[in-house]
Amino acid sequence: MDGAQGSPTRDETRARVVILAGPSGAGKSRLAGRLQAARGWPIVRLDDFYRDHDDPGLPRQESLGIPDWDHVDSWNRQAALTALATLVESGSATTPTYDISLSRATGSTEIACGPEDLILAEGIFAAELIPDLRREGLLYAAYCVRHPRSRTFVHRLARDLSERRKPPIVLLKRGLALHRSEPALIKSLVRLGAVPVRPTEVERALGLR
Repeated sequence: MDGAQGSPTRDETRARVVILAGPSGAGKSRLAGRLQAARGWPIVRLDDFYRDHDDPGLPRQESLGIPDWDHVDSWNRQAALTALATLVESGSATTPTYDISLSRATGSTEIACGPEDLILAEGIFAAELIPDLRREGLLYAAYCVRHPRSRTFVHRLARDLSERRKPPIVLLKRGLALHRSEPALIKSLVRLGAVPVRPTEVERALGLR
């Protein structure tokens, strides 16, 4: 089964995509890194498909005076889907490299995979791709990675401050807003087809535990 419950059936003659969705700060990138270290599977960082800050179609969060990076329209969904489909079908794809502190792409990355690989696609908007990937037969499984809200809030704020992603007051206000909206966000990801799980459950489902 793909993108549903339990452990999916593996077809090792074709690469397929594992979606790692979830709130910002839930540990999607760390989980993907552990899976890559254990199995060598490629990672597609879907947050690299954010639109540049000067894109005229970028939605804005007027109360903070900044682009609304939590709105799905701040992200190039079609480009992300195309990159994943290209990677599965041809074994390689070029993805942008996005600098969050500059709010723009600054380069590109070449990603390769073998026919037996699972492609780890992680990002805030990753679940938006579930219906299309399932329809095209590219989806292996889809997960919504989650922790208790307080833990996610603390980790997200510490990470964003250490990486100097935005001014501290902006990061704090954004973090509080995300903390309040997290239950609704998780419900929306589940509606799109992501299974809500802790990271250890993903590792177990993918055979790492």
